Amino acid sequence: MKKLFLDDIRQVRDACYYVSKPKIYWEEGWDIVRNYGEFVEYIEKNGLPDLISFDHDLADEHYNDLFSDENWVKDDDNIDLKYESYKEKTGLECAKWLVDFCFLNRLPIPEFMVHSANPVGKKNIINYLENAKKHLGL
Repeated sequence: MKKLFLDDIRQVRDACYYVSKPKIYWEEGWDIVRNYGEFVEYIEKNGLPDLISFDHDLADEHYNDLFSDENWVKDDDNIDLKYESYKEKTGLECAKWLVDFCFLNRLPIPEFMVHSANPVGKKNIINYLENAKKHLGL
């Protein structure tokens, strides 16, 4: 099984603290990519993996926004992240690229997990991929 881990700083085993079924992160054989460019390059070069584990925040600017004074007091469903102002792309943008790639190449979306500590970002990635699977038949 080919497994791809998208995260800017964490190692694969660190992700076990952010998911309900952590055992998979202790398995060997994960390939790691650290940003959007590496994610795209990996898939274009190696094809789709069987499993992708997504992080959402892939740069310091994402963390700074998530933990700003303005957002710190809000609940998980009402955090106001300014995606359009980011210079670096997020895990959500990787998920969007993946959907486009699968749609254009008539491939199913691989199995996925989201290990992000950002609850809004995590929810956004899951919803985007699940909706694509449901509505595009991927």
